[in-house]
Amino acid sequence: MTTATTPHRPAARTASSHADAAPARSDPVRGAVRRGNAALGRMIPVDVPLFMLRVFPAAVFWLSARTKVDGFAIADSTYFLFQHEYALPVIPSALAAVLATVAEHLFAVLLIAGLFTRLAALSLLVMTLVIQVFVYPGAWVTHGLWAACFVTVIACGPGRLSLDRLLRLER
Repeated sequence: MTTATTPHRPAARTASSHADAAPARSDPVRGAVRRGNAALGRMIPVDVPLFMLRVFPAAVFWLSARTKVDGFAIADSTYFLFQHEYALPVIPSALAAVLATVAEHLFAVLLIAGLFTRLAALSLLVMTLVIQVFVYPGAWVTHGLWAACFVTVIACGPGRLSLDRLLRLER
């Protein structure tokens, strides 16, 4: 069997063996499934799930950020939590409280708006990893879902329903 490579894809098998050949036309079930899958794929523009992948995890961070403030000031309870429950090994708790509160507000808004989207998604991905490793290691399913959303947005971009697209910062 021969292989072919491209700069963007790993080696792929060529159609030089029976196992690689296209399915026979006499397989009506496989054809029906393929047609059904194609029809479902056309029903939802890719921009809709890209928008959802931005908005829903960003909303979690926005709501978390809102619990950390009292008006326009960081709440005393936030400093307490960062000192006792969210304590990070490398950064002082008061600084961590301020940085996390500002970051959750800022990057959630940017992600929802689709402005500097990949940077916002990367920033919230890093926050998610810090939370997973240092704060709540048992919440890996939740953090994994957030991470999957952020990684997808980083890889695919914000889609057409974004300020990045409107301002021509993304294709």
